Amino acid sequence: MHDKKELCKKITSIYPDIGTCGIDVDVNFDDGKKAWVVDLKKGGHELKHYLEVPDADGCMDGKQCVSLGLEIAQLKKNIEGNQY
Repeated sequence: MHDKKELCKKITSIYPDIGTCGIDVDVNFDDGKKAWVVDLKKGGHELKHYLEVPDADGCMDGKQCVSLGLEIAQLKKNIEGNQY
């Protein structure tokens, strides 16, 4: 399994406009859910996304993080005020 710093760096390299690790993006492992928790904060908006271990491994192996990408797109819409 990867560590949180590696995963955070990978996420911010794929989605560079979401922010900085430790400031706008925080990644922790939730032992109860057996999943990574990606906590995104931008402005007054916050989004927590659970990234399953196989999905996190896919991100680290260079495959796109599709479910996380959809959540990031939604967060961007909310920030921009384009809620539908």
